[in-house]
Amino acid sequence: MSKKMKASLLGLGLVLPSFLTLLVLVIYPVTISIRESFQDEQDNFSLANYVYIFTEPLILQNIRHTLFVTVVSCIFVLAIAYFIAIYLRFSKSRISRWMNKLYFIPMFIPGVIAVYGFINFYRDNGWLARIVGEGMVPPIIYDVKGLVLINIWFNIPFTTMLLVAALESIPNSIIESARDAGARKLHIFTKFIFPLSYRTMLVAITFLFMGMVGSFTAPFLIDRNAPQMLGVSMQQHFSVFNEIGQSSSLAVFMFLLCSFVGYFYIRSNMNNSKKDSF
Repeated sequence: MSKKMKASLLGLGLVLPSFLTLLVLVIYPVTISIRESFQDEQDNFSLANYVYIFTEPLILQNIRHTLFVTVVSCIFVLAIAYFIAIYLRFSKSRISRWMNKLYFIPMFIPGVIAVYGFINFYRDNGWLARIVGEGMVPPIIYDVKGLVLINIWFNIPFTTMLLVAALESIPNSIIESARDAGARKLHIFTKFIFPLSYRTMLVAITFLFMGMVGSFTAPFLIDRNAPQMLGVSMQQHFSVFNEIGQSSSLAVFMFLLCSFVGYFYIRSNMNNSKKDSF
């Protein structure tokens, strides 16, 4: 056996476990969901499930609610995380050094524990109401405001970590040269910092959108009963109403939403790769 053949078999052997894992845990379930979404109760081909999710008023409200919460949460998370990342990158104060060590701690707190702590703090008779007085705190739990807040709390550490890594890759010489040339802070940000970090912003937006649009734990415990996030609605159609076809169609719809966002991310990376190659 030639060395080239041995190298090819070795590469195939290294890739095969990952491919089989992807096949069993991702590709096969997705294929099953797509097939079930096009079946009726008699397992015949039908578009009734998709007609249902695009004509049922409650499902349409759930879709609008999901997109609203996801988009608003992504905007707030990205804005706050970017501000924190810039502060951590360019500040040399003691506060920034402490923040740089502590900002990722929420990533290691289990989601259920964090949600229950959030409920105990912000509910009508929770800790915050006891401090400022009952009736002084606007309704947050079982409201869209609470869901947006918990999404921000969950996702700021990971997004900040990505953005800090991107900003730290910008050489100090570029910033110092711009300052020596008389460029103001706003000009430095718009012409140097933002263009050199926006690719990471696209990565962050992609992960944020995919994580929030199909989230279940926080919406199930904090959000109101109607309208619901699509993850909660899909779970109820599957386990409560035993509507496998409808839940599968909702899963396919969420997959298409994530694929739509992922398409623009991949397209942007491909365009940038072409520019870099010239």
